[in-house]
Order: sequence, then C-alpha cells, then structure tokens
Amino acid sequence: METYAVLRMPQTINYGRHAFEKVGEESAAKGKKALIISDKVMDDLGNVSDCRSFLSKENVDSTVYLGVESEPTDSYVAEALDIFKKEQCDIVISLGGGSCIDTAKAIAVLATNGGYIGDYMGAKKLADSDPIPHIAIPTTAGTGSEATDATVITNTSNDVKMMIKQPAFMPVVAIVDPLLTLSSPQHVTAATGVDALSHAIESYISKQSHPMTDMLALSAMKLIVENIMTAYDDGENIDAREAMSLGSLQAGIAFSNASVCLVHGMSRPIGALFHVPHGYSNAMLLPAVLEFSKEASIKRLADLGRFFSPEASNDVDEDAADLAVSSVKELCLHLNIPNLSEWGIDKQEFDSAISKMSEDALASGSPGNNPRVPTQMEIEELYYVCYSYAFTTERTVR
Repeated sequence: METYAVLRMPQTINYGRHAFEKVGEESAAKGKKALIISDKVMDDLGNVSDCRSFLSKENVDSTVYLGVESEPTDSYVAEALDIFKKEQCDIVISLGGGSCIDTAKAIAVLATNGGYIGDYMGAKKLADSDPIPHIAIPTTAGTGSEATDATVITNTSNDVKMMIKQPAFMPVVAIVDPLLTLSSPQHVTAATGVDALSHAIESYISKQSHPMTDMLALSAMKLIVENIMTAYDDGENIDAREAMSLGSLQAGIAFSNASVCLVHGMSRPIGALFHVPHGYSNAMLLPAVLEFSKEASIKRLADLGRFFSPEASNDVDEDAADLAVSSVKELCLHLNIPNLSEWGIDKQEFDSAISKMSEDALASGSPGNNPRVPTQMEIEELYYVCYSYAFTTERTVR
C-alpha cells in the first residue's frame, strides 16, 4: 500500500438469528426513551410492536415515526426530528430498509448538531458534537446502511439525492437478524440483493479499495453470488437468507470504507428524478456499467467471474472477466430486473433529464472512483444504453 487506510464500522454488531431480541439490552445501555423510525409495512408485520416490547422489558420507553414511505427525503427528516424533540427522546432506532436507516442517521446527527441536513453535504458543515446513539436494524439484505457512515437524503426543493458522508453518521450499534428478512417479497429480495452485490463489486474495483475492504468485498461477493438465486426462488430458505444478510453487512462495511463508483453515481439521479427505488436503479445500471469498466479492471472482475463459475478457476483473467459480466446479466434476467423503459419512465422526460442526471452523477464524486473514469458525455451515452438495455449475454457496450 502506498498510503495508510482507515476502516470504520459500528461499535457493536449483533448478528444472527434472533439478534433482534438484543435491541432492549443495547438500548438500555444508551438511554431511556427511543424514537423508532420505521414504516407501515413493518408495523403491519408486528415488528414495530415486537421492538417496543423488547424495549419495555428493559425499561426503555419508546415512541414511533412511521412516515417513511419511499426513498428518504428532507421532509421525513424534519417530521421525525420534530417528534424526537417533542417526545424528549435520547436514542433513535431504525427498523426497516435503507430508507428508514438513512432517515434515522440524519436524526441522530441533527439532534445534537442542528441545521438542515443538506448543510452536511460535501462536509460544508461538520458534525462536531457526538450524535444521538443510533441502533440500526435492517429488515432487508441489501443496503448495508446499518454499517456505513453515509446517508442519502433527497432534497425535495431541487430533486437532488444528497450523498452525505461523515463518521458521525455511523450507527453505534447494528443488529442484523436474518429472520427479519423472511418477510421480504420476491421483488424486494431481487432489488436489495443486486444492490448488495453492487456494493461488493464497486468496493472491490474502487480506486479507494484497500486490503481490509478487499477481504470483506470478496467474502460478500461469494456469499451473495452463491445464495441470491436461492433466496429469490425460495424466500423461506433461512440459510440463504442468513448468507445474504451477512453478505450485505460485509458489503456495507466494504463500500463505506472504499467508496462506491459509477453505478451509484448514476443511480442516485434516477431515484431522485423518477422515484425508482435505489436497489432497482442500481440493478438497472450494473451490467452496462460493468461492460464499460471491464477493460480497466480485468483482474478484479475475473475474481467475480470465478465466484459465478468455479470451473473457470483456470481460465485466463480476460475470459473470467467476460464471464463476470455475462453472469451478472443472466442474474438480472432471472431476477426479472426491468430496464428503465420497462419501469415506465417516459422516454421524452428521460431524454430531457439526461444532462442534469449526468451533471449530478459527476458532482457526487462516485464516478471518480471507477476504474475507468467517465466523461460527462460517456455518462450520457450510458444512460441512453440503460434506458432500453437488454439483459442478455449478446450485447456489448463499447
């Protein structure tokens, strides 16, 4: 290594079946009253009630915000923060997917540091005061947000997804219980699973990668590649769900420290302007971006190809890298990942937005970590390709 590296993660990670039951014990060590950030689905499934019960057993009071209905916005943050203050809470617990977790991260920081969440973008404002303790409990195997120091919040005034990264946004405790993912419907399993795979791949090929993140990314890629199809085809298979949860967690730690690349840079504007869930927008872009990046990352993509097909262990790197790209395409096809057109995005509206999306993608900084750094024109061309992309093994992006 030419320079030193840093590895950050939550202070405590509770992982495994029934880990959810530890939320009361962890919370009691941090405060007396929790604001639970969740959504209606989690409430209907009884998970919010279970969480409050576990807290009550440890004499921790709680109140609930269930307003997270889509990708996290500054409006959700403002509403939840108001409840946090009025109820005089001293802990925040996120229970749900990445949207709930990212919303809670913003609450934890703003409660002690003040200001508007957008102030923290690009480190214009630093979180100098310790955040409120945040306990993150993911219910999908995908975002890895429970183990990252970043939050992505949409600015509702200009439709920009604000990627905000500072150590203060790291949850103090992560509770990863694969049993909570059993309720994920098939389409959510697909989108979040490819999201986790994107995290693992991008952290591995990122220019910011280092040996510690490589170790986690390689393990995550192997776990996800070997189990995502089973989790999708048989959602009750707890072994596959457990492997996906672990892979997502490892990928989260990896990309939080090595950063993501071009897929995520292009994905955020699609989500902000066309309200495509983050996992889906990543999946829609991943195969085409890997084709674009392949020649600059042959050796690393070859490692991915060999996870898909162990019999390719003796193949030359170029062939194994080709196998990685074709295998990701086949995976997306099997998982019924739509392209942007099939999602229902109007072509005229999409064409009109491409210039803004490309500018916003570059401004995020993520494309600069890609092994092949694109120009704005190349990003625009990739958007056009992805609009009507066919998830087959024949197509090649030049």
